[in-house]
Amino acid sequence: MPRLLLLALLLVLTPFSAHAADTLTVTDLAGRTVKVPTKVERVILGEGRYVPVLAIFDREDPLKRVVGQFGEFQRLDPAGYEQYLSRFPKLAKVPLIGNASADTFSLEKAISLSPQVAIFGLEGHGPSPSQKDVISRLEAAGIAVIFIDFRQDPLVNTPRSIELLGKVLGQQKVAADFVGFYNEQMKRVSDRIAKARKKPSVFIDNRVGLSEECCSTMVNGMMGRFVEWAGGTNLARDVVPGVHGTVSLEYLLTHQPDVYVGTAIGTAVTATKGGHQIALGARVTPDVARASLKRATSRPGISALKAVKEGRAFGVWHHFYNSPFNVAAVQAFAKWLHPDLFADVDPEATLRTLYSRFQPMELDGTYWIGLK
Repeated sequence: MPRLLLLALLLVLTPFSAHAADTLTVTDLAGRTVKVPTKVERVILGEGRYVPVLAIFDREDPLKRVVGQFGEFQRLDPAGYEQYLSRFPKLAKVPLIGNASADTFSLEKAISLSPQVAIFGLEGHGPSPSQKDVISRLEAAGIAVIFIDFRQDPLVNTPRSIELLGKVLGQQKVAADFVGFYNEQMKRVSDRIAKARKKPSVFIDNRVGLSEECCSTMVNGMMGRFVEWAGGTNLARDVVPGVHGTVSLEYLLTHQPDVYVGTAIGTAVTATKGGHQIALGARVTPDVARASLKRATSRPGISALKAVKEGRAFGVWHHFYNSPFNVAAVQAFAKWLHPDLFADVDPEATLRTLYSRFQPMELDGTYWIGLK
């Protein structure tokens, strides 16, 4: 090739090659092809509860890349927020780009923070893939938008989301370690469930104590997915076609579940005030948690369930519905539904390992409880 022609080709290709070296192409959980910077130092979070997710990758300082986040972490999981706040006081100073719903998202505020990447969920409290105008305007401002998911199809999308974040944050090794452990623990469930001879019916009582009305539940998504993976049948499947909905008390009493599971939105503080919220999560002791479950299951109608009377009633930390640590909760479900098959499985040990390997603090609290 003549030298002049070769030089001309190099001049044409060099700018493109330099640009390509600065970006990485990924596919997010919405199936979108996105170019992200190879070195990501500034992100905004569509949910504040993604801070523990970032801590998987940045254990020493999970906030070092966070320039803005939604405010639902403090409002919806105050005990978990306080736990992080006590370890990382600058959490209180992270600018808010929204509160607890997508319509509170401030596009102007987000852009003013000059993030490189926006990390949103497929569904939840922040902008979703359906908000194409928001996405377009962020991208026009030079901000890459990626969607992850621990909520819509949590047990399928958790490994995929962690792998995506590993690429985006330049932490593929950490992602591989997490996903390897996650898949190993999920396989402990799936291998044994294959031997199960029956599928007990399960009713998930969603956010117990938030309202006195009975009974909000989850089915096709969120924690509803845990039931089938743990070898059960969701009692509300035939009457709630969507992700979540409401089942009447009359339905529950005439279609008695084999196992009752209430999701816990209460804390050690709310437990001192009585009420029907189940207290679980950071800094809650087993005694406090069990006492709160007993109050919750003493409600009129719920106390008449055979599962409650016979001690097959449990409480589970509500925020597992949107957490990468959901595998521990799935093991807890499996143990409740098939105690003989999972007698030697210790979900708490699984959760403790996840914390010791992938969180900046040791496990401190109670994340599920039974009446007995």
